[in-house]
Amino acid sequence: MEPAVAVGYAATEEALRTAAQFGINNIVVYSGPGSSPPLDYQAYVALRMRIESFGLKLVAIEGGFSPQRRFYDVIFGGPKQDELIEELLQGVRAMGRAGIPIWGYNWMPNSWGRGKPTTVRGGAFATGYQYDWENERRPPTLPGQTITEKQMWDALEYWIKAVTPVAEEEGIRCGIHPEDPPVPQRGGIPGLFRNFAAFKRLIEIYPSDYNAIEFCQGTLSEMPGEDIYEMIEYFASRKKVLYVHFRNVSGKAPEFNEEFINTGYVDMKRAMRTYRDAGYTGTFIDDHCPNMDDDTVFPGNMGGYRSRLFAQGYIQGLIESVTKEVGYGGPVGAEGGGR
Repeated sequence: MEPAVAVGYAATEEALRTAAQFGINNIVVYSGPGSSPPLDYQAYVALRMRIESFGLKLVAIEGGFSPQRRFYDVIFGGPKQDELIEELLQGVRAMGRAGIPIWGYNWMPNSWGRGKPTTVRGGAFATGYQYDWENERRPPTLPGQTITEKQMWDALEYWIKAVTPVAEEEGIRCGIHPEDPPVPQRGGIPGLFRNFAAFKRLIEIYPSDYNAIEFCQGTLSEMPGEDIYEMIEYFASRKKVLYVHFRNVSGKAPEFNEEFINTGYVDMKRAMRTYRDAGYTGTFIDDHCPNMDDDTVFPGNMGGYRSRLFAQGYIQGLIESVTKEVGYGGPVGAEGGGR
């Protein structure tokens, strides 16, 4: 198990050097098929080589095409479905051939949703969500149209059966981020990946190591009626966890807010032990860190340098702690200082 950090496609030299100084070997980049401007094989190779020039490793690309209206025929099964899927598959082929091992994306036409900032420890600000508050303000995404869960599941299954064989051929594992927030609908669009059962269904559409999950622990922790430790064990033991957004939250939907990594309701050491015991060996990134006073925004992710440094230190300390515990038969220590 190793720490990782997420950065934007045009990450500055400062951001990459800071990551290396944090003791992080692994980088997740926000981009991917459907990005604007579109990236090709040469661009992905150049990106990987630039990151490697800092002594770092590009372990994943993260980016969802679904919020872009021009890809709605992929999400909802429209007339340009095949044409647009082929465009996206060309991007998957380019990433795989460029030596990028993982692509994490989402199936959220409305992107992620939050409400007003919430004050947390020491007066820091964190993002929050209130289902009723959003529904009173969000207009219909597709006015005059009724979108059903069946329609979206049918389109998803069509996509998974198209992308997974290509992913297998090119050696790039693909996985979907949970619905964030995990609620039944937003703007009239159903939220498919809002519970444990939905991800069980996903991995059975096309049983393969290349059809997996972008495991946002924070969002999974927000799912009403679900046990986060059970979900970690279930999917990690089946090798379905591509990488982990290791963050904490105050509670579950329909109302919650993000927290500092050690102030939410999830026992993060228990969570880290669960990954370990389930055989997970991948990376953990800090995610949705609260905004501290007068901090400088770290490129590519929520939260500034100081907030993310705190989360990174905590992650690395947990990794080292659980891999050195008495009675644990796995490797001692962790490469990279411990996403």
